[in-house]
Amino acid sequence: MNDRPHAAELLAAVRRFLETDVVASARGAQKYQARVAANVLAIVEREWALADRHLAEEWESLGRLLGEDESAPPSREALREQNERLVERIRAGDADAGPWRTDVLQHLRRVAVA
Repeated sequence: MNDRPHAAELLAAVRRFLETDVVASARGAQKYQARVAANVLAIVEREWALADRHLAEEWESLGRLLGEDESAPPSREALREQNERLVERIRAGDADAGPWRTDVLQHLRRVAVA
């Protein structure tokens, strides 16, 4: 079975085409739109490349916060459920003061930066 090109390779190829061929020959609004499209593809490439690492880091951080299993997440749904547990505790006022508040704020900053 031929599994090439991978999705990441396809994204990179389209981005390069936009950057080199389309931007070079386009004028005005089309040139601007081609640059925007190339930048969007570059963002998607970066997010795709880092997604697994960010997912694992967020899962581990949530596990520490919630006192639950920190092993690798079985699915994005499991991560969503962990985030819902965090939201419930925040809504209940658990993060209004004290050391857990500091831990929650640090977790949220890390996730936002990632």
